[in-house]
Amino acid sequence: MGNAEGEAPADARRRLGLGAAVVLVIAALAVTVGIGLVRSAASPVDVVPMEPAEDSAAPSEERSARELYVHVSGAVGAPGLYVLPADARVVDAVAVAGGFTSDADRATVNLARPLADGEQLHVAVEGEASEGAQGAGAPLAGAAAPPGTGAGLIDLNTADLSALDTLPRIGPALAQRIIDWREENGRFTSVDDLLAVPGIGDAVLAGLRDLVTV
Repeated sequence: MGNAEGEAPADARRRLGLGAAVVLVIAALAVTVGIGLVRSAASPVDVVPMEPAEDSAAPSEERSARELYVHVSGAVGAPGLYVLPADARVVDAVAVAGGFTSDADRATVNLARPLADGEQLHVAVEGEASEGAQGAGAPLAGAAAPPGTGAGLIDLNTADLSALDTLPRIGPALAQRIIDWREENGRFTSVDDLLAVPGIGDAVLAGLRDLVTV
């Protein structure tokens, strides 16, 4: 009986110690969870800044700077107004206009020449250039030579707007461009320099070659 009575209090103490340990573990877990919740509430949410999406549509000014409006006429398959890239050349304009026709005077066309915005590119038919030079564009017999001429030719480096305007297919606008070009770039060193003037192509040059000098 003595042993039974001594074991009972020992068992009770062991159960009590085990229960206290369980309570301490639960309390510790509760404290840990509580601290985690407090930290989560206190920490601000990270916001990742978003890059603004690029506008896929370029401003109209940028688009226009990358385009050329060229009027192709004459001996091509489909004459008309075409929009070409800013670095386009005569060969591109002829190609988009359907290519040369069978009667095109290809020798008068410089396919490698860069185009200018607002240019009219005229492809002459065979014989057209010589007929233009001998027709209405040639000086009339007995007529006084226009100002700025020498031996009946108009000097591109000295002629004024009215003198240049008398040339075939050169109106006031093109005449002013010729004057503007020589003011910006200096004297014309060759009649072929006219190709650098916006709006003057091979066909126009062919009609001017025998009428001007430098």
